[in-house]
Amino acid sequence: MADTTILVPAAALVVWTVVMFCWMLVHRMGLFRQHGINVAKMPPGAIGGDIARVAPEAKDWVAQNYNHLMEQPTIFYAACVILSLGGASGYDVGLAWFYVAVRVVHSVWQARVNVVSVRASLFVVSSLALVVLAIRAFLSVLG
Repeated sequence: MADTTILVPAAALVVWTVVMFCWMLVHRMGLFRQHGINVAKMPPGAIGGDIARVAPEAKDWVAQNYNHLMEQPTIFYAACVILSLGGASGYDVGLAWFYVAVRVVHSVWQARVNVVSVRASLFVVSSLALVVLAIRAFLSVLG
């Protein structure tokens, strides 16, 4: 039987992603109202990023972060599943929780403050944790 302990931080990041999705929807609806954007009148194929063209001063940072949660964390989810099959150690679980914590801080920072130097530092720290998790996942299935 696979050890599912490592899947708890993965599930937590899934829940956090849903929180960011809801925040993005509420934020975008506010931007639409504030800038008089009628979604029904947008051209076919328009995307959320088109908000910047219509309302350049609009800060759509929440949506940018939500998009980021669709990128790198996919590697995290795969590493967690692999580690659950290959036997995650306490170190792996701790590192997974560390990754989730840094991603949550990154999300809040990007959505509210968005000073790039700090955001980039958070990204690098989370990326290093992810690299270690990915390598450990690979090694766990080699035997």
